[in-house]
Order: sequence, then C-alpha cells, then structure tokens
Amino acid sequence: MSREILAEEQIHSAIRQEIESNHADLVAEVKQAIAANDVVVIGMAQNPHVKRARKLLAAKNINCEYLEYGSYFSLWRRRNALKMWTGWSTFPMVFVKGTLVGGADQVDTLLNSGELDALLHQQERGAA
Repeated sequence: MSREILAEEQIHSAIRQEIESNHADLVAEVKQAIAANDVVVIGMAQNPHVKRARKLLAAKNINCEYLEYGSYFSLWRRRNALKMWTGWSTFPMVFVKGTLVGGADQVDTLLNSGELDALLHQQERGAA
C-alpha cells in the first residue's frame, strides 16, 4: 500500500522545518507510548468511539495505555498532527504491537476474528 503524500521537492524549503516540527512533541510522546506498550489507544474526551474501543479491549482483559488529547472543543490542532503523521483521520487511533490497526470498528472486527489476539502473541511464539 502506498499513500499519496506530497513530495518533499514540492514543498518550499522555507516551510519544511515548520511542517517537520508541527507538534513534534506530541508525535514523540505517542511514539514513546507505542514503543513501551503492546496496545495504545489515542483518543479525546467525549468521543463515544474512543469509549467503545476501550470497553471492547477491557471486556477481553486486554490492557492498554490510553492517551487523551483534548475534546471536541479543544486541542484539535494538536490532534491534527497525529492525523497527518498516521494518515488515520478519526479517533480513536489504536496501535497493537506498534502497528496502527484503526479505530473502534476495526478493533471489534479484529477481536471477533481472533486476529487481535494473534497480533498480541505473534512475537511470543516467534521467540519460543
């Protein structure tokens, strides 16, 4: 899969640094959480889909690190940096073993098919 991204040479050199550093602290924080946890849910207050994803995981006794950034009324510009970084346009953003798997609907599908459990235990089997 290849997502269409504006080529660097099509971005004027005077703004490249601004684009690169756009809320880089937030992206770094999320990257750190993804590296340290098997499951990370990134969300925002008041979003029912975020709550649903967390409930689905909890119902299967799957622990997750939850990072919340604002609500519908705040921090949308900071959250936009995560959307640009991942290419995923909605919240929640759910990562399993470092891989973005989608949002609540995708988590539900992966749980029902058994694939989420397989993703969580994939490295354990490889190491055994």
